[in-house]
Amino acid sequence: MFTIGDFARHGRVSVRMLRHYDATGLLRPAHVDPSSGYRHYTAAQLARLNRIIALKDLGFTLQQVRDIVDEKAGTEQLRAMLRLRRAELETAVATAEARLVQVEARLRAIESEGHMPTDDVVIKHVPAVRVAELTATAASFAPEDIGPVIGPLYDELFRRLETAGISPTGPGIAFYEDAPEGGGRITVHAAVQVSAPLRDGAFRVRDLPAIDEAATIVHRGSMDTVLPTAQTLARWTDAGGYRSTGYPREINLECPENRDDWVTELQAPVIRA
Repeated sequence: MFTIGDFARHGRVSVRMLRHYDATGLLRPAHVDPSSGYRHYTAAQLARLNRIIALKDLGFTLQQVRDIVDEKAGTEQLRAMLRLRRAELETAVATAEARLVQVEARLRAIESEGHMPTDDVVIKHVPAVRVAELTATAASFAPEDIGPVIGPLYDELFRRLETAGISPTGPGIAFYEDAPEGGGRITVHAAVQVSAPLRDGAFRVRDLPAIDEAATIVHRGSMDTVLPTAQTLARWTDAGGYRSTGYPREINLECPENRDDWVTELQAPVIRA
């Protein structure tokens, strides 16, 4: 048998943790000396310890761990618990990766301060265009709120267009406005240029009005990293004596499978300040 110290070393855990598992009944010593109270463990108990640690690392509660290692949870229940935990971990990883992308975008925006290009922004007239669209509401204009809304919107829009036998005749156009309910929420419009009669139904066909003057800039890369480009446009607009009058439109010029290769034009409506 191993003393508690030896067993802790072999199991790569702390003595304090083993005492806690003993107190909760999760892992009892194989033998406790009646006179000294010293705990002793067997090598066979390492298998149970390994399962306990693995399940704890997966985020299960001590009660769930006890049910699993004591075989109180049936095979199907255990399978369901593991699938649920896998989904939770995948969501956490995706959230962390998205947050990392936004941190990188903020760093790039900070690094670009004081280095405003003068030839990247063009003032031009944007003609009216007919689009098919679907709309939804996002919690804010932050990328982490817009992205999960606009992606599924476009997927659904293209599915409905295909069902209706309507083919896009031009690029996708995403545009935004403050939601009627307020609170910082944003109405997201996922649109694509079409040649079709005006209609409402499974999707809406509308004429998107012209922009008399738009400050435009081309962003290359995923829209998750658009922040430095958008802020370059904002700084140029202010320095050039213009004032923005609304959210910029996003014109999807190129959308290959690799999002890092996307090419998107931002079109911000402006007037002379």
